[in-house]
Amino acid sequence: MKIKYDPKADAAYIYLSNKAYAYGKDLDNSRRLDYASDGTIIGVELLCVKRGVNPANLPEQDKIIRLLEQKNIKVYA
Repeated sequence: MKIKYDPKADAAYIYLSNKAYAYGKDLDNSRRLDYASDGTIIGVELLCVKRGVNPANLPEQDKIIRLLEQKNIKVYA
């Protein structure tokens, strides 16, 4: 698992798998899950991260929280 943060875009992408992208589903206006064709979640897109990130309903939530905190991105419940 790795994270790519773009401060200019105020966005972060968390890579969960190397599988190819097939489709995505929005959780809300600032969070999106990307899937492989077999239904595996391969990534998490986070927008407007300067305001903080809601980790609810994200896969591997504990690991994602640690990654965000390492990048000094606020996490709230």
